[in-house]
This record gives sequence, structure tokens and C-alpha cells, in this order.
Amino acid sequence: MEPKDLKNSTDELKATPEETGAAATPAESQKLEAEQEIAPEASAVTEESISAPEVEVEEEVEPDLTASTDEEPVKAVEPDEAESAGSEDEELDEEAAEAMIAKGKINYSGYTEVELINALRDLISKTKDEDIKDEVDRIKINFYKKHKANVEAEKKAYLEAGGDENEFVPGNAPYEDDLKNLLREYHQLKNDHQKQMEEEKDQNLQIKYDIIEEIKSLVNRKESINKTFQEFRDLQQKWRDTGLVPQSKLKDLWETYHHHVENFYDYIKINKELRDLDLKKNLEAKINLCEKTEELLVEPSIIKAFNILQKYHEQWREIGPVPRDKKDELWERFKAATSIINKKHQEYFDDRKDEQKKNLEAKTALCEKAEEIASMELPNHKDWDDKSRELIELQKVWRTIGFAPKKDNNRIYERFRSACDKFFDAKREFYSQNKELQQNNLQLKADLCIQAEALKDSTDWKKATDEFIRIQKKWKEIGPVPRKQSDAIWKRFRAACDYFFEQKSEHFSTVDHEQDENLRQKKALIEEIKNYTLTKNEDEDLAQMRDFQRRWTEIGHVPFKEKDKIQNEFRDAINLHFDHLKIDDQKRNLLKFKSKMTNFSGSSRGQNKMRFERDKYVTKLKQMENDLALLNNNIGFFANTKNAESLIDDVNKKIQTTQEKIEFLKEKIRIIDEMEDDD
Repeated sequence: MEPKDLKNSTDELKATPEETGAAATPAESQKLEAEQEIAPEASAVTEESISAPEVEVEEEVEPDLTASTDEEPVKAVEPDEAESAGSEDEELDEEAAEAMIAKGKINYSGYTEVELINALRDLISKTKDEDIKDEVDRIKINFYKKHKANVEAEKKAYLEAGGDENEFVPGNAPYEDDLKNLLREYHQLKNDHQKQMEEEKDQNLQIKYDIIEEIKSLVNRKESINKTFQEFRDLQQKWRDTGLVPQSKLKDLWETYHHHVENFYDYIKINKELRDLDLKKNLEAKINLCEKTEELLVEPSIIKAFNILQKYHEQWREIGPVPRDKKDELWERFKAATSIINKKHQEYFDDRKDEQKKNLEAKTALCEKAEEIASMELPNHKDWDDKSRELIELQKVWRTIGFAPKKDNNRIYERFRSACDKFFDAKREFYSQNKELQQNNLQLKADLCIQAEALKDSTDWKKATDEFIRIQKKWKEIGPVPRKQSDAIWKRFRAACDYFFEQKSEHFSTVDHEQDENLRQKKALIEEIKNYTLTKNEDEDLAQMRDFQRRWTEIGHVPFKEKDKIQNEFRDAINLHFDHLKIDDQKRNLLKFKSKMTNFSGSSRGQNKMRFERDKYVTKLKQMENDLALLNNNIGFFANTKNAESLIDDVNKKIQTTQEKIEFLKEKIRIIDEMEDDD
């Protein structure tokens, strides 16, 4: 079966500059490379950021221990999505990609570009929660890694074919527009979700104000203490169940809430046992939080520890008051652990800040060098070629440098990219002025169109596919044609390529369906074998095993990726019955061997293995026959020697063993020969 990705060779052509009327000049090829080479620098600094605010702590009103006062878990100030500015098609940093993949539940590294697009579409359509950013980023990362690998493979093949590196024009990602549209849809959904969250926060704020008013009114109730206290507990639970509120209102809201809770405890003549029980429960809960916070001190990931800490502070605020004699002691314990974690967090980002400052200096030097090259007047092809190589080396160095500070990262990237664009735009203009070369290129491309049109109706799929790939690579090597003929010659060539690959795709879609049905039948046969119960009649059971093997062979091919797995399952199932048959070991081994050869006979590769096995057995058989002749000759030498009888007995045993092995090998060779005759 032909590889399914051969159609992509045509898809890559669809993204060439000639589709929009632009000539695929050597200069443009370098410009495209520049854009692709630089793209990873637009990535974010993964989870980290530069600024991490120091915390401020108070007791009882207890605003969050970080600079944020929202009810949401307080996070380090991470680089937002602007950190990954640049175009949607820019690749993400390799280390960031690996980190995100390590945290994910799905490994997308084996997905094709189409599968990645489908996975992203399913993720967006089926996931109501907005917190899918990591999954979206990992799909995006793997998409551009696939594209980069395709470009590198294409470039390698181009160079091995003798092409000039500076004339190489990489193809664009064939499904990139689909990816961008889905990403835009995702960001719109995310924005809509955020807007909805803000509206819910306003509603929650009003609910909590109403709860405070109800708590205030409890002090004037004349009903029983137990009933009043239960109403108070219900209001507290309702408070905890209510969601987030706007950050700007949080501090005043909490101060007002705690004030009226304290008033309730102070002015309502509540049963002292109930109050003490409530305070004791709160004390135990806060001690538990202190212990869990202290455990975070040994957490290897400072980012993880810091994020968990924010949740603990949310829980601390919700718990409520503790006995006054434990209040300060407990708060100081919690605050001490918090301060250590925050200090580590701040130091971590200070180190990142110093590193990114050095990165900015290194990238600034690269920008200056690139700008110097871009401003040069280059009169001939050799000069353009030399400076192109020099600029590409600068791009390679750029990729080895980490991120600059957030406020500078986009600016320095745009500066470097602008210098590269300026150079390659000028190079394209230089080559576009060579009219004679363009006319010659037009004739060469017309010749390729004739070859493609002659080949497009071929049904020798493998040979024709290889030839189309060769022609397409040759097309990319030729260079620009006159602008007036560019679009027409490109459409002519693409039409021939598309026709062939569409016919091929239609053919193999039918083959794929047949192989899927074969796979289903083979799975059903394996289940039948597993469920078969031996009858204790050796001949009947052996006949059934042979029938299973015959039916297996008759079913036909399965999808290539399932072949080894399904064959192993079949062999294991049938060998399990062979192991339980009451037959001698040699016969059992021959049955297993025949089962193994049956699996081999289903493919050309397996048949090659069978022939290899036969040659190996024939060689071994000749050696054993020589050994047998030598043993028979040795018997005569021992006739007149001391202990002759003992020596002769030993030789006879060896002769018998060798004869048995010879017969076993002959039987294996016979089994292989019978299968080859059947084929």
C-alpha cells in the first residue's frame, strides 16, 4: 500500500509563491527561510515570568498574601499571550514544547497535520471549560514541528539532489489556514467566556452583599438560639458556595463580612458550646492548612508551590475565626511558611530577569549585524550568495538564544525580522530583473508540465508517485519565470499533479476499506480461537487448528500499522492450544513453526523472511549430514580400542540425536516449500 502522505507533495506546491503570481526567486526562497527560521522566538517564556510581586500579610481580614486581592488564586505575573506575539504560524520554543507535552494527557507527537487539525476542532467544539490553553498550545506546537520537519526533509532531499541551498524554497504548511481559523475561534470563545465570568462576578457580588445584610438582621431575631445559629451556618455555607467577585471589591467585601460575623458572635446570646465547637473546628482546619503549606517548602517546582499556596490562602479566608489565644500564633506560623515560598518565587524570577537581560544584549548585537548586511550594495550573484549564507548563520545563532525581557521581546524580534526581510526583498528584486534567465526558466517549467501531463493517468502508483515527487522538486529548483506567465504555467502544472493524486487517493480509499474489513474478520477469528475448547481428540483438534490457519491466510491483508499486532495475537492464541495438545514436543514445535510461517506468507516481506529461513535450514542440514557421516566413520576407529563398547554407545547416541535433528530440519524445509508452492 502506498504511503498516504504522498498527496502532501502536491499540497506543498499549492502554497508556493507562484499561486499568487509571485515568482519563486532564489531571494524569495531565502526570505521564506528567514521567516521560518526566526519564528520560534515569538514563543512565550513557558510558565515563568519576570515579575513576581512580594506579598503583604495581615490577620483576620486576611487579604491574599500576594499583590493580588482577587478571590481567584493569585498567580505569578506570567507572560501573557502577547509574549508569543508574531504571526500565528511562528513555531514555539522547543523546551517549552517539551515541558507542555510532559504535562499533557495526550501525546500528539505521532499525529499527522490533518489529525492535529481535527483534534483541535474537537477540543474547541466539545470542551466548555476555557482552561484548555495547554492542550491548544501543544497541538499548535506539534503542528509547526511537523511543518518544520517536512521543510528540513524537503531541503535535505533538495541538497542531496545537487540543489543550491540558497535557491531552496520551502513549502508552506498545507493546513495552516485551518489552524489559524480554529485558533481565532478558540480565542473568541475564550473572550466570550471571560466576559461571562465578569458578569457572573457582578452577580456574585450582589449575592454576597445580600448575605451580609441577612447576617446583620440575625442580631434582631427573637426566635430560638438554635434556629438563629442554623440560619447563620446556612448563610455561611451560601457565602462559600457563591463564586468569585470583582477584584476591586474584594477587600472591602471581606472586611464587611468579617465585621458582621464577629458582631453575630459578640452580640447574639449564642450557646457557648456551639461557638466553642465551631472555633475548634476552624482551629483544626487552619492547623491542617499550616502543615500543608509547610510541606510546600520541599516542593521541587517553585511555580507549582506558589500556585498551590494561592489556593490555601483562599481556603484560609473561608474557614472563619479561631480561639483568640491561638489566633496570632497560628497566623504567624502560616505567614512564615508563606514568606519563604514567596521569597523563593521572587528569587526565581529575579534570576530569569538577569538571564533575559543578557539575551537582549546578544540579540541586539545580532540585529546590528543583520542591519549592516541588509544595507550593503551587492552587485553580483556571488555576493548575494555569500551574504545570504552569512545572514542564515545569524538566524541559527538567534534560535540558540533564549527570550528577552517581556517588554523588549517583541520589539527586538521585529527589529531582527525587519532586517532579514529587507535583505531578502532586495535579493528578490535583484533576481527578478534578469529577464533572460526567467525566459529560460519558463521553458524548463513548460517541459515539466508536459512530463506531468503524460504521467497523470498512470496506475503504477508507486513508480508514478516517485516520478511526480521528482518533477515537483525539479520545479522548485528552477526559479522564477516572467510574471505574466507565472500564474498560467503554475496552474497548468498543478492541475496535472492534482489529477494524479486525486485518482490515487480514490483508489487507495477503496483498498483501505477492504483492509479494515479484513482486520475486523481477523479479530473475530482470534476471538473464535480463544473461545475454542479442545475436545481431547488429537486428530480432531489438529484439524481444527489447521482450519483456523487456513481461514486466517484466506482473509487477506490488513492495514499495515495493525499487521504485526494482529499477527502476534493470532500466533499467541493458536500456540496456546498447541501447548495443551497431548502430542510430542517435536510435533508441537512443527505446528507452531507452521503457524509462524503462515503469518509470513501474507506479505512480500514475510515471504523474503521465509526464503531466508529456508536457506538457513538448508545450510544447517548440510552441516549436520556431514557431521552424521563423520560419526559413522568414527565407529570403525573405536572397534579395536580399549573401552570400545562405551565409546561406540556414545557415538550411536550422537548419531541418533543428529538424525532426529536432520529429520526435524527436513520437515521445516518441506513446510516452507509447500507454502511457496501454494502462493
